[in-house]
Amino acid sequence: MAPTVPLAVLALVALVAPGLGVAPGCDYPAQRWCSSRDVAVACQVESRCPSLPPPAAAPVQLSLYYESLCPACREFLVMKLFSTWLLLPDEMLSITLVPYGNAQERNVSGKLDFTCQHGPEECLGNMIEACLMHEAKNFSTYFPVIFCLESGSSVTKNLEACLQIYAPELDSGRIAACVQGDTGVALMHHNAQLTEALDPPHQYVPWITVNGKHTDELQAQAEASLLGLVCHLYQGEKPEACGGSKAPKIPSGCRR
Repeated sequence: MAPTVPLAVLALVALVAPGLGVAPGCDYPAQRWCSSRDVAVACQVESRCPSLPPPAAAPVQLSLYYESLCPACREFLVMKLFSTWLLLPDEMLSITLVPYGNAQERNVSGKLDFTCQHGPEECLGNMIEACLMHEAKNFSTYFPVIFCLESGSSVTKNLEACLQIYAPELDSGRIAACVQGDTGVALMHHNAQLTEALDPPHQYVPWITVNGKHTDELQAQAEASLLGLVCHLYQGEKPEACGGSKAPKIPSGCRR
């Protein structure tokens, strides 16, 4: 005797693809259509699967445009951004770091040259951090190292020590080769392009964008209570770190 197909499944088949028994592009048997969200999407039956968990919320996207020796940048990265990142799950906050800031790029005899607001040491610090990100690839690997550099006595001299503490698996020699070679220049050129493409153009650093946008209000909120801002904007289930965390109030005046 052939197995009996539940009436609910038969009804679902009829609603989705009358006469075919399968939704277009669906390679799963009808009894599996509601087994997971991915399958339900493939079979175009999400609205008919009430038992599915809600779709995962998109993380809040935060980009920080900064300079390695800028005091205000270092304070925000160390005191606000790093601590917020530690408190929240990875799926809630996605961070992009762009070390360049108010630097200037010039073409000198066919070679790119960079001038930084706080001098050559800042240009070196920017490039060290860009090369660190390039070599490490994984954000959770390189961000603690950058935190260590920015919170220490010297951004440019503490790389070995910070790597030993936070990422001993990384090869400092590869990072040094990047800094001294063409790769480091290419990374800084890329950061220059990202910074110059900002809309509106950046007027100071740290310059913060949230979900691709920058406003005076978002900047002020991020600097006043980054955790509160991210918790307020995130559309998914809030973790315990957001308990009692209210959206920060918008200041009455502008910083500029």
